[in-house]
Amino acid sequence: MATKKPAKKKPVKETKTKSTKKNPKKEMATVFIMGKAHEVPAEATIMGAIEYSGYQIIRGAGCREGFCGACATVYRLPDDYKIYTGLACTTLIEDGMWLSQLPAIPAQRPVYDIKKLEANVATFQKLYPEVFRCLACNTCTKACPQDLEVMDYIQAAIRGDIEKVMDISFDCLSCGMCAIRCPAEIVQYNVGLLARRLYGKYLAKESKQLKKRIKEIKEHKYDKEYQELKSMKTEDLKKKYYERNLE
Repeated sequence: MATKKPAKKKPVKETKTKSTKKNPKKEMATVFIMGKAHEVPAEATIMGAIEYSGYQIIRGAGCREGFCGACATVYRLPDDYKIYTGLACTTLIEDGMWLSQLPAIPAQRPVYDIKKLEANVATFQKLYPEVFRCLACNTCTKACPQDLEVMDYIQAAIRGDIEKVMDISFDCLSCGMCAIRCPAEIVQYNVGLLARRLYGKYLAKESKQLKKRIKEIKEHKYDKEYQELKSMKTEDLKKKYYERNLE
């Protein structure tokens, strides 16, 4: 999982001063990044605020659209005792926010051969025994930036309901914020990943359409179209993409 390394600050004071003078009506807010106050545009995301302040994000930038989960951030707000979590690319800053980027979340993942596993509760007991220490405190759910019912899928794993674990955890980004808040020290996102793999291998219904398409690809049915796309200029490729027919 990509994360943000300690940022190297650029000499941007002169640039920021000029920008403020040119647009005096621009609303600004104060955020504290790595313990230091910075004036940033009030409508900025956390990621935008960090970069506006002169820091270069060399890890944890990821997709910048809320899909990769690489920019996990914790923050506090003025006169609020709570600690909040979010993705830097999609969470808007608030005046007085104190924030910190998270490095990679330590999370040991067992090595296994999916072909040698069984789709039952015994597999979770063997590979992730800490799951059965779940306190049902729901802290993991509150920390999830995707608003997933994390505790519910952990409880489903305890019952051996692999399909429900797969379904609830399907949109998990593996950002790790559930794991850092868990008092039972469960790595929830890896549990969800195992369930999705077990479901895909043993429980999912076979897709006739997918099987047919894979066969066609192996028979080189689409080689001509692939070569045509690979030879197109970027602008032509974008045009073709946005003009495509959608079902």
